[in-house]
Amino acid sequence: MSNDDSLDDLLDELDSHGDLETAEQRLSIRMEERRYGKPVTIVERFELPKSDVESIASDLKSSLGTGGTVDEDRIELQGDHRNRVPELLREHGFNVQT
Repeated sequence: MSNDDSLDDLLDELDSHGDLETAEQRLSIRMEERRYGKPVTIVERFELPKSDVESIASDLKSSLGTGGTVDEDRIELQGDHRNRVPELLREHGFNVQT
């Protein structure tokens, strides 16, 4: 294996642009009441590919022990999680506006 191959692999793994783009995004978190007064936490303003948003949604759902979905550029989580979601998103490197 040549040094060029290992350097390229390392750069791909680090993806320095992805971390910077994540930190520059200002996400918004709000709560809506849906049918029968059920609360839904909405995280919006993602500027990422849908597959990345789906991955983040999966992590949030696992951490919170709740269901949810991805719709357009936003994540909808069942329940009122406005107090925990900002911390979890900051761990992913996002700038969160509440």
